[in-house]
Amino acid sequence: MLQPRIRSVCFQCRQFVSSSRRAYATAVEQSNGPSTATNDTIAFSPSSAPSRKQTGFEMRTYKPRTPGLRHLRRPINDHLWKGKPYDKLTFAKIGHGKGGRNNSGRVVMRHRGGGARRRIRTVDYIRNVPGKHLVERIEYDPNRSAHLALVESVKTKEKTYIIAAEGMRAGDTVESFLSGIPKDLLASMGGVMDPGMLAAKTAFRGNCLPMHMVPMGTQVYNVGSTAGKGAVFCRSAGTYATVIAKQEVGGETKKRVKDVTVRLQSGEVRKVDRDACATIGVASNPHWQFRQLGKAGRSRWLNIRPTVRGLAMNAVDHPHGGGRGKSKGNVHPVSIWGTPAKGGYKTRKKRNPNKYVVQERPRNQGKRRTTN
Repeated sequence: MLQPRIRSVCFQCRQFVSSSRRAYATAVEQSNGPSTATNDTIAFSPSSAPSRKQTGFEMRTYKPRTPGLRHLRRPINDHLWKGKPYDKLTFAKIGHGKGGRNNSGRVVMRHRGGGARRRIRTVDYIRNVPGKHLVERIEYDPNRSAHLALVESVKTKEKTYIIAAEGMRAGDTVESFLSGIPKDLLASMGGVMDPGMLAAKTAFRGNCLPMHMVPMGTQVYNVGSTAGKGAVFCRSAGTYATVIAKQEVGGETKKRVKDVTVRLQSGEVRKVDRDACATIGVASNPHWQFRQLGKAGRSRWLNIRPTVRGLAMNAVDHPHGGGRGKSKGNVHPVSIWGTPAKGGYKTRKKRNPNKYVVQERPRNQGKRRTTN
């Protein structure tokens, strides 16, 4: 079993650390008698103890008992469920689709195959069931980078999987307001639809709201594009979008929100439907991007096969292959199918732009990005 690394402390340092810890835990009493302290003793008090500010985050490391453990880095997620998933919401991933094949058996996704057995979790991306739901546990999902939350409806006792928000724990209560505002909530506001009071009672972490109910400047994830459909943006670990604008139409008496503008983490600014779904908060497991697998075999466990450079192939297999020595045949960098790979090669048509994109994400176009 893997054990976390515990750094050894010398005897003198251990006495120093233990004495300083006791100073934090116990109160220091001042005696009225004469002081008996000498030059060889040092008195520690909470005021003189050094303050340590944790500016970063911690990753779990291990003792290098084997070469594969030396560079292994994992996020610390001690709150995850240790057992098996909820079986009624899963099904086995079988067939040649696990090897990157389509329905006709052709390879459509290279570098896929093998790996450990896994089960697909059925995730509710629409979240249109009203009422309060109780979070039973937070689970690891091998099919995605974010964590899942198993929630149970308080009224119907039906269980579903949702993408967990960062900071969500077992015992929390989440609710969806896509089907409308409950009558008791409307009655608590005096029967008047006040946007500020409504946001104060609904915009909590893990709650699912239509986009026109999300306050300005709020971070959301699991963002939908159209009404009545599931989330399509910001579903990966640590991702979120920010609500930056709402377009209103109508007069002063009948003013309503037409669409909502959000800014994605890529820098793209786009419009979404006013009734599209969005979950308050940030997707869970934000430190997933800093993980280190530690060895090649761990990639094979994750269904990832090796990637071979085109320069190392034969001429029949890649445009860069063949030749004597290390040469690519005086050709520009291209993919295995001959598409230019560098230099900002554009593939999108100018005559058919995406009308929902207000501002495209900044593209590098093959040049080194400079910071002004």
